[in-house]
Amino acid sequence: MNIAAVQFDIVWEDPPSNFRKVRTLLDSACIEPETLVVLPEMFPTGFSMRVSDPSATYEFLADTARRFRICLAAGVASPDPSGKGRNEAVVMGPDGNRLATYRKIHPFSYARETDHFVPGESIITFPWRGFTVAPFICYDLRFPEIFRVAVRRGANVFLVLANWPKVRDPHWRALLAARAIENQAYVVGVNRCGSDPKHDHAGSSRIIDPKGEILADAESREVVIQGELDLDALLKYRKEFPALADIRAEFLGDAS
Repeated sequence: MNIAAVQFDIVWEDPPSNFRKVRTLLDSACIEPETLVVLPEMFPTGFSMRVSDPSATYEFLADTARRFRICLAAGVASPDPSGKGRNEAVVMGPDGNRLATYRKIHPFSYARETDHFVPGESIITFPWRGFTVAPFICYDLRFPEIFRVAVRRGANVFLVLANWPKVRDPHWRALLAARAIENQAYVVGVNRCGSDPKHDHAGSSRIIDPKGEILADAESREVVIQGELDLDALLKYRKEFPALADIRAEFLGDAS
């Protein structure tokens, strides 16, 4: 399976400009049909606490998925009936229909995201090209238990959509590798680069294999990175080194 991560400098609270950036980057990247393409957290606006009608964003994602014949995962903020928002990862298939929606389980309380967004309650997976994919969002990366639950449900590819600040970039790189190694899974971390009103962002989007090896690294550029995920190699590695078989499920408690 081919996978692509789109890293760019998100224009603050300006969806039309960010739609154009994504289209331009994809047009120049020679994306193969049925590639799983991943955009950052809250890609239309940056990490904003303002939530507006996402219908234009959904239309853009559906049109883009159809145009390139790809599976497209993207971070979107949508309204919640409570009056707050939902920080979500939305997945569109090549026909423009929605395949999955994941809501961020751990809003970033340190930045008062919890004041503006309701937490998700479910780990979700979706199938793509023989793989089982589990999306997560930014701060979720610091909570390994939800990744462990996902792998016990069959996940072998993790997507992490983020607006992760430069000041904690070493943590981003270390935690992505850790989630890959401990779960014997591919990890695709998709961050933004550039700056917003509060933070600089290092980017460091990367594709990591189940042994923790980096297959592609965006560094700090506006770029689309791509990689080929090998399901046979992953299954062979899990069989030869069956660490996942030694998980003590009783210590996962209710999370499993």
